[in-house]
Amino acid sequence: MPVLICKNIPAEGPGTIEDFFGIKKIPYTIIDLSKGEDIPDIKGFDTLLMMGGPMSVNEDDIYPYIKKEEKLVREFIADGKSVLGICLGAQIMAKALGSKVYKGKQKEIGWYDIELTSEGIADVLMRKLAVHPHVGDMWKRFKVFHWHGETFDIPEGAVRLAGSELFPNQAFRYGNRAYAFQFHIEVTKEMIYDWLKAEDIDQGKLKTDTERLYEVYHARAWNFYEAFFK
Repeated sequence: MPVLICKNIPAEGPGTIEDFFGIKKIPYTIIDLSKGEDIPDIKGFDTLLMMGGPMSVNEDDIYPYIKKEEKLVREFIADGKSVLGICLGAQIMAKALGSKVYKGKQKEIGWYDIELTSEGIADVLMRKLAVHPHVGDMWKRFKVFHWHGETFDIPEGAVRLAGSELFPNQAFRYGNRAYAFQFHIEVTKEMIYDWLKAEDIDQGKLKTDTERLYEVYHARAWNFYEAFFK
C-alpha cells in the first residue's frame, strides 16, 4: 500500500509514522512542497498523508502548493483512497471539503485532553487511539499533543469525532477512509523539543509533561497506525 506523504515545512515530517512504515515495510514517498518538489502521479498511491506547518491554509497566495494539496484531497477521496491529515493537513482537508478555517481564541500548545464524541466512541479507528495501550480500557477523554492556533468547521457530510475545551473540532472522518486530526499524533520527543526552540512558552512544564505522557501516547498512536495503514 504505497503512501504519498506531503510535507509543508522541513521541520514537520511524518515522525513515528515513518518509523511504523519502516518496521511494517510499507512503501512510501515523501515530497517537501515547501522546497518546490513535484507531486508524482497519484495512480501509484493508495494513501495520502499530509503533515503540519506554521502557515495558514488561507495563505495560499503565499504558499500556492496548499491549493495542490486541496486538489489531492478531493482526488484521493473521489477515488475511494485513504487520507490522513494532521494539524495543517487536517485544516487543508476541511477547506478542500468546503469548510472554513480560521483563528481560534488562543493557541493550543502542549498536552491537553481531547474528548471523543459518541460518534468517535463508535468509530473503530478512534477506539484504537482511545484504548489505553497498557491497561486495555477505553478512555473517552485522554491527552494528546497540540501545536496550533487555527481551527476549522466540520465539513458537510463529515462526522465530528473529538473536541477539546479550547477547540471543539479536533477530529473528523469523511466517508470511511479519510481522517483529519487537529492534534499531532506523529510527534517524536525530538520533534517536540526541536519545535520548543522557536516558541516563547513554559518549556519546563512542557518537557515535564512530555517525559510523563509520551510513552503511552506513542503506543496509542501506534495502535491507530496498525488499524489505519493495514
